Amino acid sequence: MGKRPGHCYREADRQVFVRKRYIHRQPASRITSFDMGNTSGNFDVELSLIGLERCQIRHQALEAARVASNRDMTKKVGRLNYHLRIRVKPYHYLRENKMISGAGADRVQDGMRRAWGKVIGIAARITPGQPLITIRVNARHVKPAMIALKKAAPKFPTPCKIVFDKIDPDLKRKMGYGN
Repeated sequence: MGKRPGHCYREADRQVFVRKRYIHRQPASRITSFDMGNTSGNFDVELSLIGLERCQIRHQALEAARVASNRDMTKKVGRLNYHLRIRVKPYHYLRENKMISGAGADRVQDGMRRAWGKVIGIAARITPGQPLITIRVNARHVKPAMIALKKAAPKFPTPCKIVFDKIDPDLKRKMGYGN
């Protein structure tokens, strides 16, 4: 039986479930690394991708966004010229009550309301305005960093925007991003 689509788990409508004691088979996280690039570098500019709505982001979506942005940054600026960090960690366990599907299944199985179910994955719960991905670069690599964050944004189930966390005001004015 295949996985349900991501929109089934987008809403953060239930209580957070993080107790490992009651989970016998914990699913492994798909996220291979939370820090990429030059982690000890000294960079001038820090950009973040911010989620605008309250939702849950599955670990597959976080890994897809990480791969997309990291690959773009590696190709355009090189591995030593940036530091990319995934800022959210998936802790919430997602459960699914498996039902029979197919012809005549409605007569065989009715199901049960609010059934417990088995753990099928993990997700990160985010609040509005929470940073999801942060990229630190030097001033000359701001445009590729913004493009990399734009490529990561469609992977998330929430609308996103890019904000500058750290930038020199003169540099920001020189690049044409306001005061």
